[in-house]
Amino acid sequence: MLELGLLLLSAVVLAVALAALEISQGNEVTTGMLGLVGGYVAIFAVAHLVLCWRAPYADQIMLPVVAVLNAVGLTMIYRLNLGSESSPPVSGQVMWTVVGVALMVVVTVFLRDHRSLHNYSYLLGVAGLVLLALPIVWPSSTSADAKVWLSVGPFSIQPGEFSKIMLLLFFAALLVNKRSLFTVAGRNVLGLQFPRLRDLGPILVVWGVALVIMAAMNDFGPALLLFGTVLGMLYMATGRASWLVVGIGLAAVGAYGVFQISDKIQDRFTNFIDPVANFDGTGYQPAQALFGLSFGGITGTGLGEGYPNMVPVAHSDYILAAIGEELGLVGLLAVLMLFVVFVSRGFAAAMQVRDSYGKLVAAGLSLTIAIQVFVVGGGISAMLPMTGLTTPFMSHGGSSLLANYILLAILLRISDSARRPAVVGAGVGAAPVPPVPPAVLAVAAAGHAPAAGYVPETGHQPAVDPGRGTTP
Repeated sequence: MLELGLLLLSAVVLAVALAALEISQGNEVTTGMLGLVGGYVAIFAVAHLVLCWRAPYADQIMLPVVAVLNAVGLTMIYRLNLGSESSPPVSGQVMWTVVGVALMVVVTVFLRDHRSLHNYSYLLGVAGLVLLALPIVWPSSTSADAKVWLSVGPFSIQPGEFSKIMLLLFFAALLVNKRSLFTVAGRNVLGLQFPRLRDLGPILVVWGVALVIMAAMNDFGPALLLFGTVLGMLYMATGRASWLVVGIGLAAVGAYGVFQISDKIQDRFTNFIDPVANFDGTGYQPAQALFGLSFGGITGTGLGEGYPNMVPVAHSDYILAAIGEELGLVGLLAVLMLFVVFVSRGFAAAMQVRDSYGKLVAAGLSLTIAIQVFVVGGGISAMLPMTGLTTPFMSHGGSSLLANYILLAILLRISDSARRPAVVGAGVGAAPVPPVPPAVLAVAAAGHAPAAGYVPETGHQPAVDPGRGTTP
């Protein structure tokens, strides 16, 4: 019931935001808007019912949080379209939302156990690399300078969004299978145990692939996201800070090398140092975003009262800047806190699930969302160079939305497995293990043997003599 109530609350957020937007533009609240809210309620109600059926123990906070983020994104895309005819209509994003939720439902129904993905890890790794590299050689009808799009008929997709998930599933399996390889101690330098040179192979391969991606695609956003997530998973699997030192060093070397050969990355770094210096050129977009955030201030200009359309491509890369202008620092922090809640629930599932593979998959998927939001937030505020990454569940575009709903489905499946009571035996008729009585736990904590004699099926506790152990 908690999930259903929060989903209804997210629908109220969408309805109030759309009504406030229409009123700010001097329009009447129409039945068409009510139809949009009704459709929104219907698709998430179906998702809720499917989760109750197929994953009854799944986290009840994650789906409502995603629903609110999606609702805020829909509202802002609709607002941007009201201010400029060049902005894409909200109808396309609504369609992709329906498809994304449907895809999440399909994955939830057919993925009965997340551990089954481990059997296809190498296949997923190969498929992920193929999808990631495909835009480099595939003809594209888009005019974007970064080769991240794949044109198929009238549609254009970003296969890198899906390859990200496939590669993370592969690396989780690799780290589980080869964990001993990454924990072998090497040379001790300044108190850190660095790995042996021959054990650096996997991370060097990821580093090399990331460099090739950046150079060939003329974009360092996907490579940064992939490398950062794999590095974080490696640290979580080994607990050795030396891997972070090695990874940061490799990232610095790679960034410097790509900076020397890419004019686009040089422009982005220049704009990061001083956006206003190149206001008439490539610095126009980040400069306008900063002006918008400054104009919004703490409380914002009000929904529909700002000028977010002055930022090019505000519906995609800079949607957080549009939110910061019209909803202010308060609204932007509220959105960021929703992402914090989502990521923290994902990490909670990672800590609770029993198998190592599930732990790394849940942690890796949660970490990639955290890194993506951090990089996007740093980019719009000129704290980091802009990378072209989109804001999960909010930015306009079908590829990102579909991929992130698949990510959500996998996290919910792992959460269901983590919270599901353990069973005694296997097969049909297996019963949940009842809780151990406090007296037995106390005996176990004292180090006595009787805890081993506890019979879960009956709740029987043998008599205990603290001085001699178990008596019949």
